[in-house]
Amino acid sequence: MVATALPTPAPSLASFEWTGADGLRLAASAAGPLGEPPAVLFAHGFGQTRQAWARSMLALARQGLASAAWDLRGHGQSGRNPAGQPYAVPQFIDDVLALRATLPRPPVLVGASMGGLVGLAAEARGAGFRALVLVDVTPRWESAGMQRILAFMGAHPEGFEDHEHAARAIAAYLPHRRGRKSPTDLDHLLVRGTDGRLRWHWDPRLLEDLADSAKHQDALSEAARGIDIPVLLISGGRSDLVSEDTIAHFRSLVPHAEHRRLPDATHMVAGDDNDAFTRLVLDFLHARGDANPSTGPLHGALP
Repeated sequence: MVATALPTPAPSLASFEWTGADGLRLAASAAGPLGEPPAVLFAHGFGQTRQAWARSMLALARQGLASAAWDLRGHGQSGRNPAGQPYAVPQFIDDVLALRATLPRPPVLVGASMGGLVGLAAEARGAGFRALVLVDVTPRWESAGMQRILAFMGAHPEGFEDHEHAARAIAAYLPHRRGRKSPTDLDHLLVRGTDGRLRWHWDPRLLEDLADSAKHQDALSEAARGIDIPVLLISGGRSDLVSEDTIAHFRSLVPHAEHRRLPDATHMVAGDDNDAFTRLVLDFLHARGDANPSTGPLHGALP
């Protein structure tokens, strides 16, 4: 009898739940070898969900790396603060510390925008990450770029009549992206209200409670100054949030940090050029000894 190799199943995302610092339910996804604790934690940006990392997580799984991502409180399928409890930045940091405490080994944290800043602050408070990858975010940022993000998130409080209406709003916000998002692409971003209209997945109170984010810049700069683990900053060449000035300031605080730029990407780096972004992450992990040495750095297009 000739032995026949069984086909290797394609990697997939598995949903589970984590618990935040105050017992809040946090929706999460994992990918990679079954039973392996995540080598990489992905933290999304303000107004995003964990689905922003899906393609990168599956790519890491194909390289034998386990990863996990969660919806930040007030986002996606995660719980929201109860009425009367405002959102505050320390809550998000405490959530990261609570998640990190459940893991047996130090992971690498990959954080975009708000997720990167929360991860940086958590590391300054002793999270004990193996390394940090900051995705188009620095402790200081350009106010015009931040205002553009907040303006988009605050638009359409009345919601959308259908998925096509929402897709047009996204296309106007991201005019450089080709194609229009399908209803399936938008499912994780929209919630249907009792009035039948579709609204963004985030708690509207987030905008009011966290709008004055600039007041945290000095504290974030001080937190960055004490970071002594490996750090990679991946910036978008067309970003309106991160500039040459904010990058120079960051590198003065963390002189050992590496910096890579994706020239055609905006602030939405992972969404604009996911293959190139994931390749940079894998190369960074490989250089740290976290990626499977038999695969080496990734070259060519990702499947």
